[in-house]
Amino acid sequence: MRRALNSLHSQLVLLVILALATAQAISLWLFVDERSLAVRAALGAETAGRAANVARLIEEAPASLHASILRAANSPLVRFAIAPEPEVGHTSHDGSGIVEERVRALLDGNFNREIRVELHEVDSAGLPLPHLNQEMAAMHREMMRGHMSAIELKLSIALSGSQWLNVGTRFERPPLQWPLYSTLTFALTAGFMLIVVFWFLMSRVTGPLRRLSVAADRLGRGEELATLPAVGPCEVQDLTAAFNRMQERLTRFVADRTRLLAALGHDLRSPLTAMRVRAEFVDEEETRDSLISSIEEMQSMVDAVLAFSRGLAVSEPLETCELGSFLERLQADMLDRFDLRPGAETVVGLQPNAMRRALRNVIDNALRYGGWARVGYGNDGKNALITVADSGPGIPAEDLERVFDPFLRLETSRSLETGGYGLGLSIARTIARTHGGDITLANRPDGGLLATLSIPLAGGEPEIET
Repeated sequence: MRRALNSLHSQLVLLVILALATAQAISLWLFVDERSLAVRAALGAETAGRAANVARLIEEAPASLHASILRAANSPLVRFAIAPEPEVGHTSHDGSGIVEERVRALLDGNFNREIRVELHEVDSAGLPLPHLNQEMAAMHREMMRGHMSAIELKLSIALSGSQWLNVGTRFERPPLQWPLYSTLTFALTAGFMLIVVFWFLMSRVTGPLRRLSVAADRLGRGEELATLPAVGPCEVQDLTAAFNRMQERLTRFVADRTRLLAALGHDLRSPLTAMRVRAEFVDEEETRDSLISSIEEMQSMVDAVLAFSRGLAVSEPLETCELGSFLERLQADMLDRFDLRPGAETVVGLQPNAMRRALRNVIDNALRYGGWARVGYGNDGKNALITVADSGPGIPAEDLERVFDPFLRLETSRSLETGGYGLGLSIARTIARTHGGDITLANRPDGGLLATLSIPLAGGEPEIET
């Protein structure tokens, strides 16, 4: 799951979903805010118009009709009253200027008339509006979905005769709504974009990158690969083309070096053979034997160098096998010269001949310096592990890595019987690394050396599509 979430494909899909959700939320917030402002402006204009008309009507009608006019003008949303004192002590400055200007314009633009407007927020935790009955209040509360915050407008208009017309109303904020069509629109938009993004990413970006990753890993293991097709965006195509050029150059470099070493080996064999023939004609037996021994050693060194070169250059297809069975066959081939300890069932992809050669070199070293070898195997969940333990003298800590250098021998006698040519561990590490693994050495606490060979488990690599 963690690997899936860390992939480029998953992160881009999540990014698209997050961007869509954020854009939709911002659009909804802006829509609700604009709708709230529009509703408040409409209600404010309506209240201002009604207040101006009632004020003009009261001033033009006889006092006996004032009560009737107020009863006719009152509604559950707007209340009118005449009083000797204004309910509004002073004009607020929060959007009230528009209401005042509208009232003054409807009253023939009289700038001498005093008009006071007050706007403030109120908590409508009780009845939604102060003059609604219980039934209408319940309906209003359900319509507003419990969000009862409102803006209260109070208006005091000076009338002739030292009277004031006091007006009061509330503007409920429209609740946040998510209509069905908005949900369907969001779902369809998100689904369409995800389909397009999924197709584009899989076919044009992540697919080629994944194939390139697998090809690079297999190239590092020495496998032969066909040229990868350059598909996808131009950056991915350039990367694929660069990989193909690198693969071609590496293949050509290894092939040229192999041909050079093969030619060198062939050219060295001819004079060595001639020297061997001429050495046979030397009369003095001691000199003849010494010459023949030196020539044979030179011939063995040439063969070892060529074998080392072939170990680096020869490509062998991977075969999936169970590690325990593979080691049992190797034990039989080596005539039970080492002790095999049972381990957990482990499936790996191996180049069988190369891996046999690597293990033989490590086991032969253990037998040569320790007298016996114990081989174990298992896995740590990611890599297969093969251990080779002996009871020899061990290796100084500063030389645990140096012994993998070609032709390096810690044994100073230079005798082939005790040290060989110093290529065994180099070949073994080279083979392990072509499998994507490695070999490490460590001194055992109770004496001797422990060699650990690790290789990736099988089954985790997709096929390369061409």
